[in-house]
Amino acid sequence: MRPVRRFARLGRALRRPGRARCVLALLAALVLLVLLDQVARYGAERWVMVQLRGDAQAAAELRAAMLRSEIEKQRSLPVVLAQDPDVRAALMDRDPATLRALDAKFEVLAAGTRASVIYLLDARGITLAASNYREPTSFVGSDYSFRPYFQHAMAEGEAEHFAFGTVSREPGLYLTRRIDGPGGPIGVIVVKAVFSGVEAEWRRLSGPIFVTDRRDIVLVTSVPGWQFRASAIIPEAERDAIRASLQFGNATLDPLPIRAEGGDRVRVAMPGSGATRVFVEAAAPVPTTGWTLHVLVPILASASVPIAAARVLAVLGGAVLIAALALAWSRRRRAVQKRRREQRARRELERRVDERTRELSTANDRLREEMDQRQHAQSALQGLQDELVQASKLAVLGQIAASVAHEVNQPVAAIRTFAESGGMLLARGDAAAAGGNLATIVGLTERIGAITGELRAFARKTPGHVGPVSLGAAVDGAMLLVGYRLREQDVALELDMGVGDILVSAERVRLEQVLVNLLQNALEALAGRPGGRIRIEARVDADTAVITLADNGPGLPTAVLEALFMPFTTTKPAGLGLGLVISHDIVAEFGGSLAAANRDGAVFTLILPRVP
Repeated sequence: MRPVRRFARLGRALRRPGRARCVLALLAALVLLVLLDQVARYGAERWVMVQLRGDAQAAAELRAAMLRSEIEKQRSLPVVLAQDPDVRAALMDRDPATLRALDAKFEVLAAGTRASVIYLLDARGITLAASNYREPTSFVGSDYSFRPYFQHAMAEGEAEHFAFGTVSREPGLYLTRRIDGPGGPIGVIVVKAVFSGVEAEWRRLSGPIFVTDRRDIVLVTSVPGWQFRASAIIPEAERDAIRASLQFGNATLDPLPIRAEGGDRVRVAMPGSGATRVFVEAAAPVPTTGWTLHVLVPILASASVPIAAARVLAVLGGAVLIAALALAWSRRRRAVQKRRREQRARRELERRVDERTRELSTANDRLREEMDQRQHAQSALQGLQDELVQASKLAVLGQIAASVAHEVNQPVAAIRTFAESGGMLLARGDAAAAGGNLATIVGLTERIGAITGELRAFARKTPGHVGPVSLGAAVDGAMLLVGYRLREQDVALELDMGVGDILVSAERVRLEQVLVNLLQNALEALAGRPGGRIRIEARVDADTAVITLADNGPGLPTAVLEALFMPFTTTKPAGLGLGLVISHDIVAEFGGSLAAANRDGAVFTLILPRVP
């Protein structure tokens, strides 16, 4: 309905005063007719011919490539069979059983490769074996010494010859290969390829297709009546020589019913009807053969294409002209309405943008506030974690305070004894012996200093900077803090730290805290058990250090082992279950891992990044 209303509005507009509008329409119609005449006369037919020539040439090159592919499939067969030991054996001994077996072999090969026939000739041209040995037209025993493909193969080693079959009455391409023995040529293998399948495929196409040899004789064609005719006039003497060779049987070699009409146009008398049709001819060489493939593409009536194009263009031109007049008026009206709608839409968009901007600003402020709160919470969490680690260290210090006090008490008592003894020695005037006592006192004070220094370092809050740490030094520091308990509980300690010092990526005090925690747990598990033993072993991999701490205690209950590193999981009646959780987190900060298992007691495996 919309086009009808547009045409109605256009009619009313044209009835109004305005001759300029009518003159413009007439001038546009005249210009359209002139352009239409030019297109009809020069454009349409030339365009069609260019398309036809391109299609014909492309079709010719494609068909030539396909025909070459079909020939190449058969060319390799005589080359392979010429080297076959069964073929050579048949030529050398002429054993009937060998020949019959070769017949069967050729039959299977011919069926598999789509060859028409495969046969073997001896040096005299007599057929010894053939793939058609079962057929009435069997080649076995036939003499083909007169055939050019046999003569050329014997003389030159190989040959290709297209000819009409004297026995099969079927034309084909004969591909031959000479077989040489110790004393010279002993036979020729022949493969015959026919193109009936190719011709049948071509017949389904719209135009004739044919292949000519170097003498312009048609060898393969989609038109049965054209085979062994010539695309050019052959001199009579040459025709007599070709007929005498029986290459094409008794073919007359008459010219094809094709007449050139200039350029690449030809007129062909169609078989049976006597009518003639005009075609565009395209040709393409068939590589490696010396043949030429010709394709004829039919041309529609010369006038129908430009006339039809002119009528279509006239209708389209008129429709375009009328539509242009209608659109010119309606577009101006729509332009005004569009500007009004755009102004309203722009105002509405500006209002929505302002609202959305305010909403985004509010959301942005809330997001900043939430980010600040989260940062404060993160800082508080980090502080709580540090406090928890420090509290864990102080708790451990409380547990080992007795052993540290005992470790310090012994040297202090010894210092008093040596001091009193030294005073007595000085009173007697034995300065040398008194000096020995003083040296002993210095050594004891150094031991006390090492113990208290380790204790102060352990209790101090550390900045938590990760760097290279000597694993042996960390183990020694932990032993200073828990050594007394080992001796007090009579627990044997086995150390296997490998060869050389191992450097790991950690923080020494916190690493000692982990080791002290693991040793404390092992000592508590061994409390009251005779023959207690703890083994610390260290080994290195490519980029990690693996430390295992094992005891021969009762091990960990299965329920506890599954949730060992969860908060508040413990086997101690008065324990909080946080020591291993903190140790696990400390090791994770180092980039390592802490795992536990049961193996003749509890085994903890500590893996830390290794520093080269």
